[in-house]
Amino acid sequence: MIIAGVGLSVLAVVLVGIFVARKVDGDSANYLVAGRRLGVPLVAASLMAAAVDSNATVGNTDLTASFGFWAGASLALGLAICLLLTGLFLAKPMNRMKLFTLADFYRLRYGRGVEVASSIFMIFAFAILMAGNLVACGFLLERFLGLDYTVGVLVAVGLVLVYTIGGGMFSDAYTAAIQIVITIVATASLVVWFGMTYGFEVAEGMGPFDFEQLTQTSAGAPINWATLIALGIGDIVAIDFMQRIFAARSPETAQKSCFTGAAGTAVIGVAFAMVALSASSVLGLTTDAGPILFQLLDDYAPAGLTVLVLSGIVAASFSTASGAILATSAVAVRNIFGVRRVVSVKEEGVRDPLLLWTRVAMIPIVVLGVSVALKVAQTGILLTLAFDLMLAGLLVPFILGLFWKRGGTRAAVAALVVGVTVRLVLFVLTPTVYGVPNDVWYIPNDLIDASFDGWPTFWGFGASLIAYLVAAAIWPRTVSEEAWSIADGMPDETIPARREPEPAL
Repeated sequence: MIIAGVGLSVLAVVLVGIFVARKVDGDSANYLVAGRRLGVPLVAASLMAAAVDSNATVGNTDLTASFGFWAGASLALGLAICLLLTGLFLAKPMNRMKLFTLADFYRLRYGRGVEVASSIFMIFAFAILMAGNLVACGFLLERFLGLDYTVGVLVAVGLVLVYTIGGGMFSDAYTAAIQIVITIVATASLVVWFGMTYGFEVAEGMGPFDFEQLTQTSAGAPINWATLIALGIGDIVAIDFMQRIFAARSPETAQKSCFTGAAGTAVIGVAFAMVALSASSVLGLTTDAGPILFQLLDDYAPAGLTVLVLSGIVAASFSTASGAILATSAVAVRNIFGVRRVVSVKEEGVRDPLLLWTRVAMIPIVVLGVSVALKVAQTGILLTLAFDLMLAGLLVPFILGLFWKRGGTRAAVAALVVGVTVRLVLFVLTPTVYGVPNDVWYIPNDLIDASFDGWPTFWGFGASLIAYLVAAAIWPRTVSEEAWSIADGMPDETIPARREPEPAL
């Protein structure tokens, strides 16, 4: 019954995604940014669905039950802070720029070289993000359907790819509306059921008001703050968030959508964290037997509630994976290989190459994400790591480039190279990553122990900021760099496939 119920909800989402694909109408502008005509409900739903994914639910509950409220809830709260800050300062100016991808900004501001470098980095980070959501789906299908984990990951990514490759942002937005309704109802039902059945009880030192989790190293404060900063600030340069902001019909729509998404993300994240704390305290659940949330649903919850919550998790994971696939493919094709939008004005049968090759690029992007999911079977950790790297490399050139005109190409390169280098060096030298063993890439050494975990986030960001400021002071933006930006102008909106010859005079 459980799998049948979840399967029906997944089928409904996939069918809606396929149905709205006709709105693309052969135009990459419709495919990548939904023709820039989405209203608040759809933009807010897609932003919220991207934020409340498996990392902010399954990963949240595992970390909360193991290390306390701030260890897990920080995943969702960090994303809510990101949406709040984006709404306050960035949604309006970024929507006005009429970009197709976030990497377009780096080209306009810093030139072609920085565009390519930032694009490669974005693709790498978002492959990690996509992997985190595939991991959750793989575990879910393994536990409830008995499928092998690898098979579960492949099934999940195949279903997401079916509607994403057809409808792009239109499919993402419309399916997100369904997905977020399921998630909201599921969250409310879970909280009410658990409260009425077992009551809420939090172990000493583990709750939201036990602020030693944010003030004492022994209680994980550096790791918790690193999570909040990596997601609250680093996620500002999330290409899937920005893709949805570009799709809003107006700057005001983009801003309101961010505020709505922030509020919903925070409420849902806190709700799941509180259920996890009580499940650990009252029922004695631990991560030794698998994800906390899956244990609770499989062994304790009624079947109807299990179907609802699992449908919400799968739906949210699909939405985030869909956005990641779309955004990374667009960045690869448009910003690395330089393919541009071509719209036939007079001639039928001319295909938009940006649309065509973005769809083709989804295949290798998916292969990359699946490879990471099979190598690192973590959820919340993958989310934080992805945006930790974005924080170290891309945030400073983005924010300072948007609001401060002095820094040029050299400043951006310095920030990217120095920030990422410092972060990666500290990553391979630190034995743990956000409280779990560093099984990805660790070089045994006597210089750094587990107590340093969390601090590399701040060191990488600080190094990037200092590098940008020093380089901008030494090499300010040149006249040539300003000329590049003016010559490039706003990204192309319509490039006719073939112009008809002008009539002879």
